[in-house]
Amino acid sequence: MNYTKQQWRYHGVTPVKGRKLLLLQADELLVAIPLMYRIILQNKKDHRLEWFNYAESKKDQELKFITLSTQLSLMAKKHKDKQDDSEALQYLNVLLNDHFSDYGWRMIRKELAQIKKRRKKSHIELSNDLIYRLKRLMSLKQLDSFDQTIDYLLSENEDNCLEKSKL
Repeated sequence: MNYTKQQWRYHGVTPVKGRKLLLLQADELLVAIPLMYRIILQNKKDHRLEWFNYAESKKDQELKFITLSTQLSLMAKKHKDKQDDSEALQYLNVLLNDHFSDYGWRMIRKELAQIKKRRKKSHIELSNDLIYRLKRLMSLKQLDSFDQTIDYLLSENEDNCLEKSKL
């Protein structure tokens, strides 16, 4: 899929400093679609009025809402079926750009970044004895984190298994 990043078209003054806002990218769809559904629900809009563009009549707003939710459904189906969704994504981005204010999109990007960050991490429970042993190994081998320590142990184990298989 040949897709370039779409820039946000600012409704107000385009900022001179800082990062430019980006619209959705194909690799963010899995996380973004449920977030979009949660945010665009009509009852949520009342709590976040500054997140949305309300320049149109009530009827136009409802039509935009229906169009946006339909496009989100289509994107979810295409993404699930692993179909080429670059044109549909571009259209979805146009709809999102029209639907949200500059401030609203900035807040959505922050939420998206938090969700993506949380998905990268896993939490495991270890007994206090194992944590103590890992900390002792960290100090002996001068390792900075539990990640490095576990990586070190796994590498050592893999090396030992390779040596044993050669024998």
